[in-house]
Amino acid sequence: MIAQVKIFDTTLRDGEQAPGCTMTLREKLRIAKALADLRVDVIEAGFPAASPGDFEAVKAIADENRGPIICGLARCNPEDIEKVHLAVKGADRHRIHVFVATSAIHREYKLKMAKEEIIRSAVGAIRLARELCADVEFSPEDASRTELPYLAEVVTAAIDAGATTINIPDTVGYSVPAEFDKLFRYLREHVQGIENVTLSVHCHNDLGMAVANSLAAVSAGARQIECTINGIGERAGNCSLEEVVMALRTRAEFFGLETGVETTRLYPASRLVSSITGMQVPRNKAIVGENAFAHEAGIHQHGMLQHHSTYEIMRPADVGISRSNLVLGKHSGRHAFRDRVRDLGFVLDEFETNRAFQEFKKLADKKKEMYDGDIEAIILNVDSTSAGPWTLQSLDVRSGTDRIASATVTLQHEDGSSQNKTANGDGPVEAVFNAIEQATGVPLILKDFAIHSATAGDDAQGEATITVEYNGQSYRGHGTSTDIVEAGSRAYLEVSNRILRRRQRGLDGLLDHPDINRASI
Repeated sequence: MIAQVKIFDTTLRDGEQAPGCTMTLREKLRIAKALADLRVDVIEAGFPAASPGDFEAVKAIADENRGPIICGLARCNPEDIEKVHLAVKGADRHRIHVFVATSAIHREYKLKMAKEEIIRSAVGAIRLARELCADVEFSPEDASRTELPYLAEVVTAAIDAGATTINIPDTVGYSVPAEFDKLFRYLREHVQGIENVTLSVHCHNDLGMAVANSLAAVSAGARQIECTINGIGERAGNCSLEEVVMALRTRAEFFGLETGVETTRLYPASRLVSSITGMQVPRNKAIVGENAFAHEAGIHQHGMLQHHSTYEIMRPADVGISRSNLVLGKHSGRHAFRDRVRDLGFVLDEFETNRAFQEFKKLADKKKEMYDGDIEAIILNVDSTSAGPWTLQSLDVRSGTDRIASATVTLQHEDGSSQNKTANGDGPVEAVFNAIEQATGVPLILKDFAIHSATAGDDAQGEATITVEYNGQSYRGHGTSTDIVEAGSRAYLEVSNRILRRRQRGLDGLLDHPDINRASI
């Protein structure tokens, strides 16, 4: 029987801590659903003590109870641990994850604690967590830079206190595969009772070795890998879920291990996370990049025509990438559209399908040819169009080399009223943003504006991602259109709508993710 490696996804906790990757509750729930569809074993949904918003997000994900173990992170103090328990207890299967730093540099400069104090803190936290939950994970932060004898002492104490999973983090991406292999083998030889717990690995990518180090740990006995979709995370990111999963699958004869991940859901999950965070996947990204299964060199193309295995060690369909193009147009019906959505790896309910189909028909009237990327863009952005209370009715932009750009926008409010505003700007995009600001009354400070082409061709959709600041807090918005100015206006309006909804709920000005409360392992 092939041994199984658990996949612990921390996209919603460590991944979200990447600069600019903060997500709304709605976005977190969408990603949690995608992770459940992927069949990951554990979802680390957040750090409940970080803020009221993080607590509510973790609780909402746990209460959905979609199947995976729902986990929350806590420092070694009672308040953190109790908040995690309150947030995750709604899930049938839940876990409390506690951590404390153990390396000499952290002991001296961050914690200012002696070795014995750190062990006492860890033991007390684990025991309290076990009183609340049968599934407790412990992480010695910066384990890869901790003296091996002391690390073994800490892990032994954690197991004795009741930890059921021991996670060994390479917190700053410092280790190399051979060294990390030795670390895990050392612990297996020197820690009594380690065979009775799940040994886990959590690697950062500062030297570009997060996946390699994770695989080295697995070869040395780890049976849980902590990772994120697209490898997002603090600094250079984390171990990439899609890369490590496909490495284990593609080289099964070498590792002799498997995961329970539904790999055909990898590409849709990658696109969803990219769309929500605004972090575009590099074209040459392994597994899910646009070039991952592209062949341009003549000798490669010749080999592919003879047999795909000449230059492909896995099939696009294995990760959920379709090879078809131009399958739909403005005359296509709902059933054909639904089938195509299913082929692309997305699962929509009837309401979502109807809304996406309406947007598809609108776009099909504008474009000559519909690509899979167009359909993906519609699906990934249709959820944001329901944010309200304002919708874009019309947009008129005038600009030129010898004139000041101006824009007139008409917005429709959900109460039936409308606003028609005209504004100027240094360019058409700024003019549109100024007009929307006048109409909604929401003053935003633009920090970043990026456009990404969803497909190829002159009539390709542009995906606009903006980052703005309001009341000292950053917000991100998305919009798509064959007109990049319209795409930007939809992204800008999405953020304005979210802020207005927060005002209605009395949350205006409440920071969800103060940096002081961010945690890293």
